[in-house]
This record gives sequence, structure tokens and C-alpha cells, in this order.
Amino acid sequence: MKSFLYVFLAVFSSFLWGQQTKLVDFKSITANVTIQPIQKEIFGDVTYVFDVLAPTDSLFIDAQHMEISKVTLNKQDVAFKNDGNKLWLLSPFKRSDNNKLELYYKATPKKAMYFVGWEYEGKHQVWTQGQGKYTSNWLPSFDDMNEKTTLDLTVSFPKDYQVIANGELIETKKADTLLAWHYVTKNPMSNYLFAIAAGIYDKTLLCSKSGVTLELYYYPEDSLKVEPTYRYTEQIFNLLESEIGVPYPWENYKQIPVADFLYAGMENTTATIFSDAYVVDAIGFVDRNYVNVNAHELAHQWFGDLVTETSGTHHWLQEGFATYYALLAERDVFGNDYYKMRLYEYAKELQAQDANGQSTALLNPKSSSTTFYKKGAWLLHALRVEVGDNAFKLAVKRYLEAHQFENVDTDDFIKQVKLASGKNLDAFLICG
Repeated sequence: MKSFLYVFLAVFSSFLWGQQTKLVDFKSITANVTIQPIQKEIFGDVTYVFDVLAPTDSLFIDAQHMEISKVTLNKQDVAFKNDGNKLWLLSPFKRSDNNKLELYYKATPKKAMYFVGWEYEGKHQVWTQGQGKYTSNWLPSFDDMNEKTTLDLTVSFPKDYQVIANGELIETKKADTLLAWHYVTKNPMSNYLFAIAAGIYDKTLLCSKSGVTLELYYYPEDSLKVEPTYRYTEQIFNLLESEIGVPYPWENYKQIPVADFLYAGMENTTATIFSDAYVVDAIGFVDRNYVNVNAHELAHQWFGDLVTETSGTHHWLQEGFATYYALLAERDVFGNDYYKMRLYEYAKELQAQDANGQSTALLNPKSSSTTFYKKGAWLLHALRVEVGDNAFKLAVKRYLEAHQFENVDTDDFIKQVKLASGKNLDAFLICG
């Protein structure tokens, strides 16, 4: 009864206080994990470094359906409770810095980490998809996108395969039948952007004008599809850096096709995973190509990864911006008439949504993808026409620089546009 009451009070305290980020700041996650694809499981040791910002009787880590043991706080045993969704640490925490939490876990993920092809003669792959499914299904981490941490990740996997993850590859080490891949990110990110992709790949390297390494992965049998699949990648990257006005903010940029992916692509920090349905030859490029998805996911490295929405209410700050900048990249590739045609198509889609009585406000967290993506892009196009190119680009630059590696809401962006343009933008307030 005492244990139950303690957990109840901890949960109630968390609810009363709101977001845990007001009480605790997790700064880094270091994980050393092993993936066993045949068994569909992952296990390993994880270390967290955090500051306590204000006194609290508990804190938590999101951990979905995991076995957790060997939990220590600053090298000492600590009371904890695993309720199947969260790991609760139960202790009278006082204001303090650089606390170290260590634990061991084991999981058999039912979502967010997918084991593809191991039960039949297909491509043997493991890949993750955190957005909407949550990284906490395969790594004890944080579902709240307002909690940003760095990631130091070592993944041990059967040695005949390649493992790609966020950040810079530091080293690989052999151990019996496994190969350990060590990746490090230097800057913080929301944990839904953590990613792993494992499979049999080759890669080709490009280099942007600014010196960023672009790693383009492909299946060995698809070497003749590399050029049409990744066509215009350098041009898109250079255009977005120039148009956005803020240098690419991460160590490198990787793109990895996977089988049976849930969506077109996902903008994991430094490591976009995308559907291998977009891997095409020169003929297939005409009917279905990766250009728009390529540009959209790259734009997210700034809009979504560098600056991240505070909540779903401001989701357009990610999807509207990525959609708009993907259009600008396509305009650079295919011309202004193509850009206008795509804007017209978006407008017709929005009109159809309205005619069906399904139109929603841009700041409604339950809005459709059409609203977040297409209406968001149209708002940015109209706003740029209203304030002019110079003011618009200055506002975007200041917005990103002022809030880099932080979370943002709509007012953060509109404020910068007002300052840069000196205009009254009440007509562009997007509550309705």
C-alpha cells in the first residue's frame, strides 16, 4: 500500500506541476545496446545526465513495456517503480547539477522499432520510426518533445550488416559475431528524432558547397538507381542553405531507404529514413521520384529538428515550413511555372476540404495533414508576398538563430516577421 501511495503521489505531483521539463533538465543520453533481430529484441545499458531545477519527490523516464533493472542514481541504489509506461524514480530531489542515472533494460518492441524480412526471404532490416509511435518503445527516453538531449549511441548488431544512426560515426568494433557501431550527436534534439537503420547497404558521398558530407545509402543491387533516386540532392541542399540563411546545423546528412516504411520519409536528425518505393531508375523517375520528399525531409533538419514545436497546436511550424521550402527547392529544379502549379494544386485541395466541411484552423492540434502542410505553406507564401523577400528571409534567419535547439510556438515566428517588416500583421494571425 505504501509503494502504491508513493507512486500515486508521484504521478499526481507530475500532473499538478505539468511538464516535467519545468523541474528537471535531462541533458544527455548515452546508450550501449544490442539488437537481436531474430528474437526481435533490444537490450543494454543507458546513462542519463540531468539537472534538477526545482525540488521534487519524483521524476520519470518514458519506457514502454520494458524490463528495467540495475537502476542507480549517482552510483547509489534508488527507489524506483516501473509501471509499464514510465520508470519512476522516487526520491527527495533537491536543486542540483550533473546528476547521473544508470540503468539496464530489455525490450521486445511492438512498435517504433520494426524487424523486416527476418522471417522470410526478404531484405533483412531493422529500422525505427519515432514520430507518432515514440522512441520510448525501444529506448528508455522522453516522449515530451520539449525535453531535448544529446545522444551517444553504440549499437551492436550482426557483423554482416551496416548500422546507421544519428550523428557522426566515431568507430566500429568487432566482438565475436557482432559489430558495434558508435555514433555521437553534439547538439540536443527531441527524442522522437532518434533513429537506427540496419541492413545491407552501400553508400556514395557528396559534399555541399559549405562542406557538409552527404551520405546517400542504397542496396548493393541498386547501384544503377543511385543517380536517378538522389538526383538534384546537392542542388537541393545548397539551395536550402542559401534560402534559409542559416547553415545546416548538424554533423552530416544521411539518407537511408528501407522496406515497408510507414510513410514517405522521416526527418530523423542527420538521418532521414525513407520508403524504398522511391528508389527508381531513369525511366521510373519521370513517373515517381524522390525530389519533393528529399527536399521536404531535408528542410525539417531546420524546421522540426533545430527548432521544434512546443505542442501539436504549432505543428504547422514544422510541416508548413517543410512543405513550403520543398516547393522552393522544386522551383529551383523545375522552374517557376512548376512552383505556381503546385501552389494551385494545394489551393484546390484546401478548397475541397472546405467544401466538404472539413476545414480546420491552422492552430488546431487535431487539424488534418492538408491543413498543416498545404495551408501552412500557403500562409508562408502569402506572408512573403506581403512583407517582401528581404524582410521574410531576415525574419526566418532571426527566428532560427534565436531559438536553435529549443522549442517554439507560432508567436515566436510571427514576432520576428513583425520586427523585420515593421508591418501590422493582424490579418495573418492564424487562429481561425
